[in-house]
Amino acid sequence: MTCLPDRQPGAKALGLVIDLDTCVGCQGCATSCKEWNASGHSAPLPDYKPYSAGAEGVWFNRVHSYEAGEGADGRTVHFPRSCLHCETPACVTVCPTGASYKRGEDGIVLIDHDICIGCGLCAWACPYGAREMDEDQGVMKKCTLCVDRIYNETIPEAQRQPACVLACPTKARHFGDLADPDSKVSKLVAERGGQPLMPKLGYGPVNSYLPPRRRADVQPIEDAPTPMDIKNPVLRWMDRVLSR
Repeated sequence: MTCLPDRQPGAKALGLVIDLDTCVGCQGCATSCKEWNASGHSAPLPDYKPYSAGAEGVWFNRVHSYEAGEGADGRTVHFPRSCLHCETPACVTVCPTGASYKRGEDGIVLIDHDICIGCGLCAWACPYGAREMDEDQGVMKKCTLCVDRIYNETIPEAQRQPACVLACPTKARHFGDLADPDSKVSKLVAERGGQPLMPKLGYGPVNSYLPPRRRADVQPIEDAPTPMDIKNPVLRWMDRVLSR
C-alpha cells in the first residue's frame, strides 16, 4: 500500500472548476489535452483506432452529454470528466509499487511510469473512471493538470495553465488553488454553489462543478423600425442616409 503525504502547512490544492452552465460540449478541452500531452510528462498518448467512432485510445479528458429536465426546463448538459485529484485518493493507497502518488506541495496526483507495472488496481479503485491503460507501454495514465506546463517558467505566465483551460472557447473551465478561500476559483465555487463529484464516497475530490442555472424566460426581441415606421420626415431621411 502506498501512503499519502502529510499535509504541509500552506500547501496548495490545485484543481479545476468546471461550469456546466456554459460548457457546450465542443471537445476542445479533450483535443487540446491530447495535443499537449502527446509529448511530455505522460507521452505518448496512443490511438488504437484513430478513425473509428469510439475514440479508442488514451484520453485524459472525456466529455459526456446528457439530456436533463423536461419540457421548457429541459436542456442538454455536457459533462467533462477527468481526474479529480482527490484529497484521499483510493488510486494511490492501493498501488503496490508506489507508482501512483500524491504531491504534498500542491495536491496533484501523478503516476511514475518507470515503476508502474500496469496491474490496474488504481483503475479498479477509482470510482470516477479517471485512469486509462496505455496498452502500448503497459502502464496506467491520467490527467496531470499539465504539471509540465503550469510550472514551466520558459513560457509566459498567462500560459501556465492546463491546456484544457486555455482552449475552452466559452471559459467554462477555471484553474487555481482551491485551498485558498480568497482565490478566484474558490470564490467562484462559493458564489455559484459549486459541488465536488460524489462527495459522499469520502475521497474529497478537489475539482468542483458549477451546476447549470435555470434559463430565464426569453423575451422576443422587437424588430428595428423600418423607414416607413418613422413618422418624422427629417428622421426618416437621416435613417436612409445612415443606412447606406
